[in-house]
Amino acid sequence: MARTHGHGNPSWSRDETILALNLYFEGGRYVPGPSDVRVVGLSEVLRRLPVHVTAKKTDTFRNPDGVAFKLQNLHNVATGRGLANVSRMDRLIWSEFGGRQDVVKQLAEAILRGARELQLAEKSEEEEEVVFAEGRLLTRLHKQRERARGLRRRILKARFARGALTCDMCSRQSAALNQRIADAAFEIHHVIPLSSAQERATRLSELALLCASCHRILHRAIADCGTWIGFPEAKQLVSRLPEGSGPSP
Repeated sequence: MARTHGHGNPSWSRDETILALNLYFEGGRYVPGPSDVRVVGLSEVLRRLPVHVTAKKTDTFRNPDGVAFKLQNLHNVATGRGLANVSRMDRLIWSEFGGRQDVVKQLAEAILRGARELQLAEKSEEEEEVVFAEGRLLTRLHKQRERARGLRRRILKARFARGALTCDMCSRQSAALNQRIADAAFEIHHVIPLSSAQERATRLSELALLCASCHRILHRAIADCGTWIGFPEAKQLVSRLPEGSGPSP
């Protein structure tokens, strides 16, 4: 069997390795080749799996050769025979699940169900309409980073130290006295586009605190204008909206 040439591809994730181990078990620990319909099927699943969403996926990314090669690796971990180019993830997954075929099957089914749900969610109206000029992947990454708990905790802690939470766009304050209830109305927004951001820890100065309504308005405006809207322009945009305006449901 030819080796895969996908050396630039991302390492296999835990999810992907579990799916490969499930196929290995289903085949009675027999290693099928790249032309096997089950290998081709798993290759198609892995190429659609929402795991490496920002990775550059070439023709070699999780192709049938690569999947068959991974099965050979798992076979080596299980038996000590065959190809020995195994990864740390291969050994870790085998150490956890090598004797738990039923559990692997349940996990594989759950992963596939979850993947389908995520793919359906991506096709929702909000995801389809609100796409920045940088493209769908960077839009998704932008939103994913804005939802990161660590970043949100950092800016909320800094803002609570200064007093009541206030939206940086409309200046609306939370009326709730309870801190946990008050912060539920606010979200964070990156004030610079991800296409211009460097690969480093996000600084608080690069984050804005917005009420949920202003955040959705700003994202919709960025998508509709086809260009990134800076924060001064964003404030002007909201100031021109009539009282009670918000994004359409």
